Amino acid sequence: VGIATDLNIDIKTSQVIISDMNMNSGFEYKDIKYLFITHKEIYGRGRSKSKRKTKKRTSRDIIQYSDLDIDDFVVHESYGVGQYKGIEQIEVSGIIKDYIIIQYKGNDKLFIPTDQMNMVQKYIGGDSSKPKINKLGGTDWAKAKAKTKKAVDEIANYLVELYAKREKLKGYKFSKDTQWQRQFEDSFIYEETDSQLRSIDEIKVDMESERPMDRLLCGDVGYGKTEVAIRAAFKAVMDGKQVAFLVPTTILAQQHYNTIVERFKNYPVSVEMLSRFRTKKQQDKIFKDLEKGLIDVVIGTHRLLSDKLNFKDLGLLIIDEEQRFGVKHKEKLKIIKGNIDVLTLSATPIPRTLQMGLAGVRDMSLLDDPPQERSPITTYVLEYNPQIIRDAIYREINRGGQIYFVYNNIERIDEMRAELQKLVPEASIDIAHGRMTERALENVMMDFIDGEFDILLSTTIIETGLDIQNVNTMVVYNADKMGLAQLYQLKGRIGRGDRTSFAYFTYERNKALTEIAEKRLMAIKDFTEFGSGFKIAMRDLELRGAGNLLGESQHGHIASVGYDLYIKLLEEAIKEVKGETLEDNKTKLEDISVEIKIDGYIPDDYITDTNEKIDMYKRIASIRDEEEYSDLVEELIDRFGDLPKSVQNIMDIAIIKSLAGKIGFSRIKEKSNNLRFEFEDKDLIDINTISYLTKNFNGKLSFDLSQKPSINLAFQRKNLKEPIEFLQVLNNLKVNENDI
Repeated sequence: VGIATDLNIDIKTSQVIISDMNMNSGFEYKDIKYLFITHKEIYGRGRSKSKRKTKKRTSRDIIQYSDLDIDDFVVHESYGVGQYKGIEQIEVSGIIKDYIIIQYKGNDKLFIPTDQMNMVQKYIGGDSSKPKINKLGGTDWAKAKAKTKKAVDEIANYLVELYAKREKLKGYKFSKDTQWQRQFEDSFIYEETDSQLRSIDEIKVDMESERPMDRLLCGDVGYGKTEVAIRAAFKAVMDGKQVAFLVPTTILAQQHYNTIVERFKNYPVSVEMLSRFRTKKQQDKIFKDLEKGLIDVVIGTHRLLSDKLNFKDLGLLIIDEEQRFGVKHKEKLKIIKGNIDVLTLSATPIPRTLQMGLAGVRDMSLLDDPPQERSPITTYVLEYNPQIIRDAIYREINRGGQIYFVYNNIERIDEMRAELQKLVPEASIDIAHGRMTERALENVMMDFIDGEFDILLSTTIIETGLDIQNVNTMVVYNADKMGLAQLYQLKGRIGRGDRTSFAYFTYERNKALTEIAEKRLMAIKDFTEFGSGFKIAMRDLELRGAGNLLGESQHGHIASVGYDLYIKLLEEAIKEVKGETLEDNKTKLEDISVEIKIDGYIPDDYITDTNEKIDMYKRIASIRDEEEYSDLVEELIDRFGDLPKSVQNIMDIAIIKSLAGKIGFSRIKEKSNNLRFEFEDKDLIDINTISYLTKNFNGKLSFDLSQKPSINLAFQRKNLKEPIEFLQVLNNLKVNENDI
């Protein structure tokens, strides 16, 4: 095997030559038995992609009921905040149905039929304080809802106006991808996730249009935001434009600088860094070179916002974690942005529901697929045991790695250091916490990144922004005192490479954990499976993300009506301002009343887990079309077996409600072997429709076009297929009205 920097050499038979030259793809000359293999054939896109079937998600995939416990707070859209008290099966006149019980102020109880579950949401308010429980029949809820509605209307108007102004701006229209761009992207040594590829495409479409890009790229720690940003930067440089990459901390600047220099090493791209790690003389030279256009990409902290700094031709501004910059810096950013392309990166996840609600007023790309190569994190939840911790530290040091030891008590951190030093005398230890000067903190962090010492004993200050592949063991002391989102972000600091990582979440010996602390620690243990605990932590983080995006002033409104209802109101307000219809339905699902005397419940021996049962009721009540109906029937049969009659009934009622809403019916009531379909709009039925329906339903229909118009359908109680067929026919007629 030989290494060649120059290919003008004689290659002997059976000789293998390795070259660092960059080529787009390999080739073979069969006659002279010469085979050229590139990185792409070994690691790149030549690998078969795993086909992941992605379920079509909608903005209603909001609430997870898998964690709903008795006494949890819930929100009913019409009656407000109450406490969930369970499910009760009630028999009235021989008809059995399940009801969700919500208790309000003064112990008043509300029994909600399960077909109205789409009006109930688990309360998520954004902080740990208990919400105010409303009184049935009181005015507080209506006032709170009206106040929130006013606030979201204002935000919707502002966002739509802002978006309209941006649409009119003219910026630089970047060229289509060059051959170098394709080579550069193919040289990436990992396989991109689906969401990375989608985000890259969205960014390129923005860059290739005349309108200046203003896109937010959200992705969890380690989901590959930097690579997406680097590709955008490379595209800008290919058109002769300069790129500024603004980051909140010196350490992040150094990390991004190292990554970008490594990625650009085979291309004539000049990369520089502007931070405190550069001397005054070096900084002055960088300022001059940027003005002359000698630097293509500059990475820096707020020094990039200096009045002295002038670019020759800035084309793209990338901002990492904008919310961590102060007000003064944000104002300066607004001036710089002007009509250049801007890409903002955020590690605080933005809820998918919020992204969908803001569709058309805020350009967002979401990285929501975890990288497949990410190594598993073995997690232990245990009493603090010095011997176990000692073994864990030595195991990591012996394989050449480093350790985070999280101890969130600045007053006693020096004592803890002494204890640790006694426990592992051979290990070198340094300390990091928020009361250190910024420069001292940076020096410690940089030394740790450079592998100068083994253990970083720190407070939770490490929860954001550090990416060190050599650190694969973490010990968290008194983990029971930390929030779930915080534990989740801490855990995200390890497992960045291909080694197995170990996390030890410890609590004091002989301490009786509270039920909440125990649940929290068990949830963090399950994070490897991305289970329900993960969803709770994500919701906590998402609320922060929502606050960052919409402004902290919205926090009170989110707290008063609950996050999910807030998002629903916001989505409706934005569509209203833009003059769009809220949905296909002429009547909202929640406004349709269905009163059919038929058993409707999920038997205990069909779905045994109460929370799963509630979740299923919620999904059934939210069915919007026949595709969703079929998918859910398929899932129920697959998971629980053939549908019992009472389950088939609630599925049928759900599709009846959905079809009725699309047509414009407001009430369906069973009366004397008839189903009465009531509607408000007299123009709903014309003479052609009446004629067509009469002919096709053999005298089973009668029409009442008086002050309270309705259509009556002869109904055999046991058979819901006929009303479904009637609604399908009428719905098709309404869709193809001109064809009648």
